[in-house]
Amino acid sequence: MKIVADKIASAARNAKLSSELTLSPDITAKEGFIIAGRLLNERSDYNTIELASGRMSRLYRDDVVVGVLGPRNALKGFSGIVPQSIKVGETLQILNLGGVVGKCTSDNAELGRPIDMEVLGAVQHFPNFLQRVGSPASILEGEIRPRQDLPHAAPLIVISGTCMDAGKTRAACELVKHITRAGKKVCAAKLTGVSLMRDTLAMADCGAVAVLNFTDAGIVTSTADNAVTSAKGVIAALSEKKPDCIVLELGDGIMGEYGTMSILSDPEIMKFTSAHVVSANDPVAAWGAHEFLSNLPSDHPCHEITVICGPCTDNDVGKNFIRSRLKLQAANAMRDGREFAGIVYKQVFGEELP
Repeated sequence: MKIVADKIASAARNAKLSSELTLSPDITAKEGFIIAGRLLNERSDYNTIELASGRMSRLYRDDVVVGVLGPRNALKGFSGIVPQSIKVGETLQILNLGGVVGKCTSDNAELGRPIDMEVLGAVQHFPNFLQRVGSPASILEGEIRPRQDLPHAAPLIVISGTCMDAGKTRAACELVKHITRAGKKVCAAKLTGVSLMRDTLAMADCGAVAVLNFTDAGIVTSTADNAVTSAKGVIAALSEKKPDCIVLELGDGIMGEYGTMSILSDPEIMKFTSAHVVSANDPVAAWGAHEFLSNLPSDHPCHEITVICGPCTDNDVGKNFIRSRLKLQAANAMRDGREFAGIVYKQVFGEELP
């Protein structure tokens, strides 16, 4: 069956597909494999998908959309799984803005139900133009190869958070912007989460000379099982650019399902970490992150907290709590970006931000 896709989601970008596609009814029901479907409904909000260009595109009923099978475990979004088997004509859901597709198992009170997709078939890949029989297309062969080791790396600035929407990407962008303006060469990446280019594109807009995320290593949804090896591949690739530092955002929270703590627990990655920023939603979250991380075993490699940012620092009440009760530095990346970046800059480079 041949189709012309209306929209190809950014999650499928590794496959480098054109809009004219061949589908097969034989669907590999595994994370990373690419399917096409027809949308059965539309929404007045949460109604866009990120294309491979990074542009957001509105979704309409009857659009033929190409997405990637994958799970999602989001507190403030749709959660879902990849079913054990998938047949043409079945209904799946679009689980995130990047075009990850699966069976929604838990929706969100604020968002309602996700957009439904009628499965049309598995997208076929023809690596040789003379090849008549295709193979199931997937994103598993990314440009970046996962690694078991990390023998060397540029200085790392790691940003973790207490939850989704805690301000981690804004913090990363402020660091990239101010460190770049100080004359340093900065690369950036997002190491955990669900496939979406938006955050790394924002870092590129702020001056990062190169950006990557875990999807570049063939990962749809990061987990404790794959986050470290994909992270090492990404860090190694960016270190080849010879940056003065690499800003790394860890999606979701330190107690989430996306493998953040696996990265914070890896001795090799932590060995090259020069600063650890924690973004917290409120004072209780800041206290909890400090309590949790400071009570790890004494031989745990996690880098100590350099500074706390996020909504908990929106005014002096939260900042004073962090400084007096937790004995940590606090700064608001959104309102006081230079002050925030200056704390991290001094920690990494041993001098004041110019």
